[in-house]
Amino acid sequence: MYKISKSTHLLSVILIVIGLISTIYAFTNDAHAAWTSLAFNNYFFLGISIFAVFFVALQHVAEAGWSTVIKRVPEAIMTYLPYACAVMLFIVVAALMHWNHIYHWLAPGIMDPHDAHYDKIIAGKEAYLNPIFFLVRSVIYIAVWLYCAKRLRDLSLQGDLEGEIGKKAYNKGITVSAWFIVFFAVSSSMASWDWIMSIDTHWFSTLFGWYIFSEWSAIGFTTILLFCLFLRKQGYLQDLNESIIHDLGKWVFAFSIVWTYMWFSQFMLIWYANIPEEVTYFMERIELSNYRFLFWFSAAINFVVPTIVLMSRDAKRNTNYLIVACIVILVGHWINSYLLFAPGTLHDHGHLGLTELGMGLGFLGLFLFIVFRSLTTRSLDIKHHPFLEESKHLHT
Repeated sequence: MYKISKSTHLLSVILIVIGLISTIYAFTNDAHAAWTSLAFNNYFFLGISIFAVFFVALQHVAEAGWSTVIKRVPEAIMTYLPYACAVMLFIVVAALMHWNHIYHWLAPGIMDPHDAHYDKIIAGKEAYLNPIFFLVRSVIYIAVWLYCAKRLRDLSLQGDLEGEIGKKAYNKGITVSAWFIVFFAVSSSMASWDWIMSIDTHWFSTLFGWYIFSEWSAIGFTTILLFCLFLRKQGYLQDLNESIIHDLGKWVFAFSIVWTYMWFSQFMLIWYANIPEEVTYFMERIELSNYRFLFWFSAAINFVVPTIVLMSRDAKRNTNYLIVACIVILVGHWINSYLLFAPGTLHDHGHLGLTELGMGLGFLGLFLFIVFRSLTTRSLDIKHHPFLEESKHLHT
């Protein structure tokens, strides 16, 4: 059983306090920018936590053995999902109530041809982008995600039991995982369209769902790897061998490349075609000086650092290299998360500063507090799993 240290607990609390102070300051001084900061920071940690559910489900349906000894890590990470979903639902409801103006298409009269604010392009999307359907979709995504996450955690604990109960729990886990992955394949893309792409309402990309999934995968694998390395350093996860770390490093490397491929494919095709309704999305991020550096910098470090640092086999087994690469990847994708939201909501008034950083640290503190607390509630040692011995003796 994991026992959280006083220093780790104190760090989490300090970060939460910093986040609360930053949030109060942000909403007091510039509520519009504060809502944007709240949305992109929540999106970042929501992506990590929902990917943890996907990771566990994928191991079930693939009947993968390599990751068995680290199961408790993604299972702990997914316990943050209810908090991220609650904040996301709050943002959606607040937008519907016009407490925030993140989603331009919700502006009064924008779909009414007799109103001065009428927008023909946005009105053409009314069948999909309308308040009731928007809220219903959001509730469905969240409800199914949370149900599957809780079900998989419960079945995992039952699977530690000996005999027929453990076998039935494992088989039920495969069934739940299969249904979740089918639903997630659709809902993850739709959620990205609803919560992120609809911010830039005139713009659309057929690659956007894959682009967001690749980002969730990159930061998800990175977070799982960091927690595994931390726990091993603290004397836990004794069965975590170099081959498992190597495999996690390969996944971090692989999805960093996949994300780069999606980023380049989306950017290159739109830039080359030069269609006005498509290029406006990138023009705002490249032409405005407050986003230009961040746009190129995040793209560069999210590709260059994993490629250089994690290319070799030895690097994927070197703890120091892995920690540096993982931290840089998370920072790079946090910046990219800001760029998904801010240009479409703040336009030329956006600024990534201390307030956004403070709120980000607050989210980090809450995330660490919830995950570490979850790790203390159940044994980190897996028992009676059909692939446990394979995982313990994995050699690559």
